Amino acid sequence: MILGILKEPPGENRVSLLPDQAELLLNKKVQVIVEAGAGSNAFSTDELYVEKGATIGSRTEVLSKSDVLLSIQMPTDSDLQNVDSSTVLLGIYQPLFNASIIQKWSAQKLTTFSMDMIPRTTRAQSMDVLSSQANIAGYRAVVVAASMFPRYFPMFMTAAGSITPAKVLILGAGVAGLQAVATARRLGAVVEVFDTRAAVKEEVMSLGAKFVEVEGAADASAAGGYAVEQTEDYKQKQHQRIAEAIAKADIVITTAQIPGRKAPVLISEEMIKRMKPGSLIIDLAASSGGNTPVTKNNQHVVYHQVTIVGDSNLPSGMPVDASKLYGRNILNFLSLLIDKDGIFNLNWEDDLVKGTCITYNGQVVNDRVKALLETVLV
Repeated sequence: MILGILKEPPGENRVSLLPDQAELLLNKKVQVIVEAGAGSNAFSTDELYVEKGATIGSRTEVLSKSDVLLSIQMPTDSDLQNVDSSTVLLGIYQPLFNASIIQKWSAQKLTTFSMDMIPRTTRAQSMDVLSSQANIAGYRAVVVAASMFPRYFPMFMTAAGSITPAKVLILGAGVAGLQAVATARRLGAVVEVFDTRAAVKEEVMSLGAKFVEVEGAADASAAGGYAVEQTEDYKQKQHQRIAEAIAKADIVITTAQIPGRKAPVLISEEMIKRMKPGSLIIDLAASSGGNTPVTKNNQHVVYHQVTIVGDSNLPSGMPVDASKLYGRNILNFLSLLIDKDGIFNLNWEDDLVKGTCITYNGQVVNDRVKALLETVLV
C-alpha cells in the first residue's frame, strides 16, 4: 500500500505526518510518498523524510500513486483529476459546511474520511483532531491577545505606581476555552468564563476563573462539546449577562460553534461599543461566521477602537507541535484501517471507521451529512 502526504495550501503550515511518524508506517510495510516541501513550514525537510525511508515526489506523482492520501485541507478539483476513484482521502474536510463538495466527491466514487466527524467517544480520544488542535488554538488565542494588548496581563506594583491585571472573558469552556483559561491565568489575568453547560463550572473554577451562570440552558451533553440552539428566553438572559461581563473585559475570547450551522452571534455591535478603547476580541469561530456581527475570517477588524481578530486556524501558527499532535491522531486512526502487514482493510463493524467515513462507493454514507443534504435538497 502507498500512502501519500500532500503539501498544504498557502496559509496552512501544518503537515499531516512528521518524518518520525511516517517512519512508523514504513515499519508496517506501508510505502510513504511525500510531496516536495510538504513539511518545510513545520521544519521537517525533504531530507528528513528520505532519511526515515520515505520517497519525495511531485504533487502529481503523490496524487496519482497514492492508495491513501493525507491532506489537512481539502484537495482542489484540479488535484482530484489526478486521483484514481479507488484512492482514499483522509483529512479535516468539514463536510457539514461543504455539502456541495461532498456530493461531488460522492459522484466521483471517492472514499473519504473526515477526521472532524469522528464520534467523540472515550475510545476515540487518541484520534480526536478537534480536541488536539483546539487545545493549541486556546493557547495561541491568549498568546496572540497578549502580544496585541497595549497593557500588561498581570498585576504589577512598582515604585512608579500599580498596574491592575487584565480582565479576560472567555465565551465557551470546551477544550479551546479551558486551555485559554489556563494560559490567561498563568499570565496573571483575571478570568471570567461563560458557557451554556453548567457541568463545566467545576473545571472552570479549578483553573482559577469565575464562572458566569445563566439559568435555563438547553442540555448540550450530547453535542460533542459544541454549542446547541437555545430558547429565546434564555438568549435574552444570556445577552444581558454577557453584556455586563463584556463591558468590564479587556480581552474577550469566543469559541462557540454549532456543527453545520452558522456560529451564534454572542457579542452585538452595541456590546462592542461599550468595550474600552484598545480592547481585543479573539474570535475562534470566524470560519463559520463568527461570534460577533463584524468578524471577518483571517482578518483584523477595528470597530469603535476595539480590534476583532478573526482566526479559525490558530494551530497553523504552531506548526511543529500542531503537526505532531495531528499526526498522532492520524496514526491512531490509521491503525483501524491498516493491518500489521500494511494491507488496507475497511471494517464497517467499527463505529469509529463508520462514523468518520463520509463517502463510499458513490454514496454519502455519514448519517449526519446525509441528513443535512436531505434538508438542503428539500
